[in-house]
Amino acid sequence: MTKKEQRIRKIKKGRFWGGFAVLLVVTVIECVILGLTLQMAWDLVLKENFTNEYERINTIANCYENGISDAEMERILGDEKRIYFVKDQKGKLLHATGEDTMSDEWGEIVLDTFLEINEEAINEIKNVGDKVQVEADIHRTDGDASGLDLDLDIDDDLYNVRSRFMRIHTDREIPVFRSRNGGVEFDFPALAKWVSDVRFFEDEEYYRGNKILELPFWIECELGEGILYGKGFYKMRYADMAMMVGLLAVIGALLAITFLILIFSMISVIRRQRKANAVFFMDEVTGGRNWVWFLLKVGQFLRKRRNDRYNFAIADLVFVNYRNFCMCHSVAEGEELLTKLDVTIRRLLNRRKEACAHYASDHFALLLHYETQEELKKRLEELITTLEQIDKEHNFSFHLGVNPLPAKLENGRTVRRKKIDIDEQYNNASTACMTLTDTEGSAIAYFDEKLIEEQKWLDRVQEAQKGALENEEFLVYYQPKYNPVTGQLTGAEALIRWESPKYGFLSPGRFIPIFEKNGFITEIDHYMIRHVARDQKRWIDAGMNCVPVSVNVSRAHFIEHDLADQIRDMVDAEGAPHNLIELELTESAFFDDKKAIIHTIGKLKEYGFAVSMDDFGSGYSSLNSLKDMPLDVLKLDAEFFRGENAGERGEIVVKEAIRLAKALHMKTVAEGIEAREQVDFLAEQGCDMIQGYIFAHPMPGDKYEMAMKNGTPLEGDETQK
Repeated sequence: MTKKEQRIRKIKKGRFWGGFAVLLVVTVIECVILGLTLQMAWDLVLKENFTNEYERINTIANCYENGISDAEMERILGDEKRIYFVKDQKGKLLHATGEDTMSDEWGEIVLDTFLEINEEAINEIKNVGDKVQVEADIHRTDGDASGLDLDLDIDDDLYNVRSRFMRIHTDREIPVFRSRNGGVEFDFPALAKWVSDVRFFEDEEYYRGNKILELPFWIECELGEGILYGKGFYKMRYADMAMMVGLLAVIGALLAITFLILIFSMISVIRRQRKANAVFFMDEVTGGRNWVWFLLKVGQFLRKRRNDRYNFAIADLVFVNYRNFCMCHSVAEGEELLTKLDVTIRRLLNRRKEACAHYASDHFALLLHYETQEELKKRLEELITTLEQIDKEHNFSFHLGVNPLPAKLENGRTVRRKKIDIDEQYNNASTACMTLTDTEGSAIAYFDEKLIEEQKWLDRVQEAQKGALENEEFLVYYQPKYNPVTGQLTGAEALIRWESPKYGFLSPGRFIPIFEKNGFITEIDHYMIRHVARDQKRWIDAGMNCVPVSVNVSRAHFIEHDLADQIRDMVDAEGAPHNLIELELTESAFFDDKKAIIHTIGKLKEYGFAVSMDDFGSGYSSLNSLKDMPLDVLKLDAEFFRGENAGERGEIVVKEAIRLAKALHMKTVAEGIEAREQVDFLAEQGCDMIQGYIFAHPMPGDKYEMAMKNGTPLEGDETQK
């Protein structure tokens, strides 16, 4: 997966899981708070009851140790008769006041309880003895503390006795609570089973007439010579039970509501996420899928192992002349047409295995499934045919660059697409489509290794071009021009070659088209003009009979309003006469800014340079151009003398072109001449110069010097690189 796809997936996940995580955390916190609230309320009720019972049993133990009778004990406590029994350290029963129903199940509970001993109780205890052994830490309300042995002072109003532990035993009749981790819990299933048999009764004195529920348990208190076990009761008022049930119901309802809110929120988040995804992946122009969707979804689809056994192809579909359509109609109509194209393409695809998305402007990205190359080719042709007929009022053309992704290589090995880069594969399809740029009408091009090598060569040339210029690796070659009648040297054309230390000797076709596309051709024009002027100056100084040399000037140069001044300054810097430099303009340049070209040609002629039209007849020549342009030389394209039309009809055209040039006081040059019959014909028609292999091939400067000295074609001339 590429970094771009990782970022896209991270954005998608972040939008959903970020909000969901926050919602989930808030819900969990709320549940914890509600649970803690319930636990605190429950503990509060439990502790209040256990504390009261512990205080009474602990008082009984103190009274027993001090020899207070059971009857006196009831009077001191102001309570009904309590059941308790005492055993020594060996378990022998020493005293009992009722039936022993205590079970063997027990636990220690940490419970902060406070035993209040009022003045009346102190006086009663005082009557028995001055000293009371209390197995607890005693803290006075004024902050003073004492040890376990306490001398009670009748002047003190109140003491609080804090217990460290309370050991409780269950009752055999109703074992409904247990100790766990220092806390107390009721066994609710056992309680529910027992509560149907329990009798509610009224305790007017303690509970003021409220109905109560009693649950028995036993509290253990250590004595000096044994252990006292007192029977206590967990007393719950009917109102308290109702409150607890109500509290449980409220908390349960809150938890249920919270859970429902969480569920509905999740559903809402998912729906919003889907809507956001729909917008995120929607193309603004067509309303269909965009490139981001194609990049992510197609990448995920092709990386699945189960799809490795299928053949796929990624294609770049280009709507030719879309911009011209928008210019002639409107952008809105153009976008409406793109929408129609998107709908039509998607209708023709298999939705389970194929995909389409609007890439940008006039480009669509396609994923296609196929069984054989023949099937793929036929299907693509049918696709283009369908799209060409999408609007009966217009004739549309489409270019389709196709990058096949076969399931198996030529050696039969299955291709694993685990790390496939959709950007790279689509770029390969686009590279194939770019080869159709100059193709008229609809066409299909397939990507192969040759295109990869061409792209690599393009990169190498662009990386090396600046250094090659600085190191003067570019060489000037000269191809002589001869008079067809006398055979005398009358001119030459400067041509470029590249002597690269890394790539060897390169002909113009390997690098000039690249320079024309990337704009470096203007630097080459300057380089050639300077070197030709420098050579001309050197040859003049050597006393040679120099003839005009033509140098090509790219059409890209004519956007510069001071081009003529630049050329003049470069030639003057080398010291060469202007009349020995001829500037060649390609015929296609005359279809650019005509006014600017006329101005530049006029300035060049004013400075003494000759100007020629190169490749006349290679395109759609305009006679108006010849009428308006003050040209000096007309170069007839080599195609006039080649192919099936080079016979009688071709001769008529050449003859009339030469006649027209003479009428306009222009010289004519026929290039690409390779046969003697052509030379004789051109001589008869009055052509001024011939440039071709029949006389000479392009040659380096030193050999051209020999041609100048000889004045006529050299014997044994061989084709140069």
